[in-house]
Amino acid sequence: MTWLRWLKSLNPSEQVAFLFVMLFGALMLTSIGSFLFSLKKRAEDEDDSEWHHGWSRFRHELNMLWLFASLFWAAWISGPVGATLLFGVFSFLALREFITLMHTRRGDHRSLILAFFVILPLQYVLVGTRQFDIFSVLIPVYAFLAIPVASALADDPRRFLERNAKIQWGIMVCVYGLSHAPALLLLDFPGFKGRGAFLLFYLVIVAACGQIAQYLAAKRLRRRPLARRISRSFSMRAWWAGTLTAAVVGTLLYWITPFKAGQALVMSFIAAGAGSFGALVMKALKKDAGVEYWGNRSNITGAVGLLDRIAVLCFAAPVFFHSVRWYFKLPL
Repeated sequence: MTWLRWLKSLNPSEQVAFLFVMLFGALMLTSIGSFLFSLKKRAEDEDDSEWHHGWSRFRHELNMLWLFASLFWAAWISGPVGATLLFGVFSFLALREFITLMHTRRGDHRSLILAFFVILPLQYVLVGTRQFDIFSVLIPVYAFLAIPVASALADDPRRFLERNAKIQWGIMVCVYGLSHAPALLLLDFPGFKGRGAFLLFYLVIVAACGQIAQYLAAKRLRRRPLARRISRSFSMRAWWAGTLTAAVVGTLLYWITPFKAGQALVMSFIAAGAGSFGALVMKALKKDAGVEYWGNRSNITGAVGLLDRIAVLCFAAPVFFHSVRWYFKLPL
């Protein structure tokens, strides 16, 4: 195709600029169109509570797309080092949201200091220096052992297992999972040098499109929820609809990646599927904590915390990263 050959003839900076024009242009048109439609709908029926709830959810998903697109833009303009620092800040804020909703005691202070000020920065230092062998095991091996040791030295055995498990789980999701996103910028693909930001963009768009498609499918299909007490909207039909939609989008975007069309189909399916199941897990954790949103925001305003926006990415990024490295046998 002529336009595809033209795109491939551009240098990496020009290709990213073109993507920005398409992406933010589409988001702007969608935002304006949805806003005008909402004004018309409210004027016709101000008491339609079901519509208002659906509109609030759609606005949340649209905001998620804006956030993800902005993340890609910030990661690209700041380069690998800046992107690593940026995601490190996001991990810090997300972990803080997670911990504030969990039950902790004074005996956990040492473990929390270790998590926030030793493990988190060390994980991102390993990402920035491309030490992928140590980066992959630092948290699931060394941090997993260090956290309960620090807690035991505080001499507080009450609810010891529960307290430490929550801290370990928060580190796994908010630090380990999310740190794989900037690591995508540093993967060494032959013939793909300088285009690492495209992989991050690809993952973000695939994950976001999968979530939106799953939500719309859940509204239309009206199937029996698979885990009713956790989510009334999650069903396998909706999951398949969202994941397959994400796979189609990923296939259409194969030209911005080092993948062929078939490889892009499989990789996007894996990433979207993992992110969707991850979102279900995070809903279960919120149910356990007795809140509807991370950050303990009021659901009246429809506001949500940072972790609500990046939870899907926290699960999709590590699965996508390691799948890509394993399949293409990329060097450490």
